[in-house]
Amino acid sequence: MARSRKNLGEILVGWGAITPKQFEDASAKSKSGGKRMHEVLMEMGVKEDQVYKAMASEWGMEFVDLGAGNVAVDAKLIPEELIKKHLILPMAKTNGRLNLIVHDPGDLELQDMLRFRLNVEIDPKLASRTAIKSFIDNKMGQPKMVAANESLVSESIDRTIDRSVDRSVDKSIDVAADDAPIVKLVTRMIIEAVKMRASDIHVEPMADRVRLRYRIDGVCMERDNLPKRMQNSVLSRLKLMAGVNIAEKRVPQDGRIKLPVDDKQIDFRVSSCPAYHGESVVLRILRPDSVRIGLVNLGFEEDQLAVFNRIIRRPNGIFLVTGPTGSGKTTTLYSALDVLNRPDKKIITAEDPIEYNFDGINQCQVNEKIGLGFDKILRTMLRQAPNIILVGEIRDREVGEIAIQAALTGHLVFSTLHTNDAPSAITRLIDMGIKPFLVASSIQAIMAQRLIRVLCKQCKAVAQPEELDPKYLALINTTREEARGKVHKAVGCDNCNKTGFRGRQAIFEMMMMNSEIREMAFNMAPIAQIRQAALANGMRPLVEDGKIKVLRGVTTADEIAKMAQVEGVVDADKVEQR
Repeated sequence: MARSRKNLGEILVGWGAITPKQFEDASAKSKSGGKRMHEVLMEMGVKEDQVYKAMASEWGMEFVDLGAGNVAVDAKLIPEELIKKHLILPMAKTNGRLNLIVHDPGDLELQDMLRFRLNVEIDPKLASRTAIKSFIDNKMGQPKMVAANESLVSESIDRTIDRSVDRSVDKSIDVAADDAPIVKLVTRMIIEAVKMRASDIHVEPMADRVRLRYRIDGVCMERDNLPKRMQNSVLSRLKLMAGVNIAEKRVPQDGRIKLPVDDKQIDFRVSSCPAYHGESVVLRILRPDSVRIGLVNLGFEEDQLAVFNRIIRRPNGIFLVTGPTGSGKTTTLYSALDVLNRPDKKIITAEDPIEYNFDGINQCQVNEKIGLGFDKILRTMLRQAPNIILVGEIRDREVGEIAIQAALTGHLVFSTLHTNDAPSAITRLIDMGIKPFLVASSIQAIMAQRLIRVLCKQCKAVAQPEELDPKYLALINTTREEARGKVHKAVGCDNCNKTGFRGRQAIFEMMMMNSEIREMAFNMAPIAQIRQAALANGMRPLVEDGKIKVLRGVTTADEIAKMAQVEGVVDADKVEQR
């Protein structure tokens, strides 16, 4: 193949797409950064199609505009895995030669491999990588999204299942049978849940149907009701994907699914539990980027973030994060570890189970079946000379005591507890049987948190004072006058699935230990006294942190009222009169 004399940059300069100075800058950047010229040019803002047209001219190839809609592609000419793996598209085969759309004209190894494997000569044509990827996804990739008011069960799936009922409803769960109706249904369900930002998928057999629900922003929404006759096939397909025993329906089982969705590998933690009408299956969606959102995006106010950054950089002591299940404790701790994960720090974690994998961190999974509990892992950890230790949860006295000994011997220890507020963590540890003087001397800080839904930025609107419920305003100690022009309400649009909320943030209650609180812990003082001392020391309660977010238009008063425990509620009638 004869190449044109001009290179890519010179062609674009000749077309007037870039200036000679931009060409020089791009060349220098390409050489110093180890990037290819076309990548640098696109980073500089040159349109992708224009770059690829110039590449086609440089290599003497035909440019194919896949967006024109008149390109004939025959995907049957090449195995589908090759198309998706190498992002190539076969057009036609004539006289023993295959017209093939590629995105990298310099990848001659790929062309040689295809010649050998397909026993055919290749006539390459060029299209942009984005255009090829989009074509594959739309025409032969993942199933299309179904409208929220439509059933996931299409007529074709329903008919196919109906025909197979008398023979075997489980015939369509075979992994190799990608076109099987149940395979399509389950794949469509999983992909839709991921794209709708769900954290869990609940498949729940009922007496006359199988209920499908997604948990989005912490709230379960009913997505569909599948026919009862599909129950066995759907559950078997999910269990097969998760790698658990399909035949075992009497005991709970746990498994994992790894599936690519939109170029990202998504992990699903699968749990099956025998129930009255059949096994209930829940898929927990674990997105790798959800714990790398950065400390700023967790919901910290500026003063809290400064305190948090100081605590996690201390050389030793225990930092506890408390809250109920699903309050974001793991995300907070992982975000802290992500900041601290540097070559000069050795970090070891003990988790049950490991949900997210981090490069550079030694993660150990609890396995009670072989006697590998938190206590054993912790003892082994201390012989590994770590700087930072993460214990998934302090569940009993033994684990608590080892964690405290680690803190007292110069390690920084992160862990979680299930308590409603920060001061309760002290009494919870003492109730476990840990000596009060150990609790008082080892803990550096305790932070309680809850997750609250965030108003959709595209549709939220300022709430009029008469629209605000005085009871909810009372809970956050706010009057209607104070709320005027600041408090927003949920409206609902396509961006937020008509809920008015999109995404979640945390509200925090940070209790720093001082000499007074340590003395109270040593003397086993009541929670109420510890709480008063913490408030006097500057602790901002959950509801006060929530109030700041309400007055900034981040969330609503009723959302804070649902998630934050509030004592001493003000009478709504008194608030009305204020």
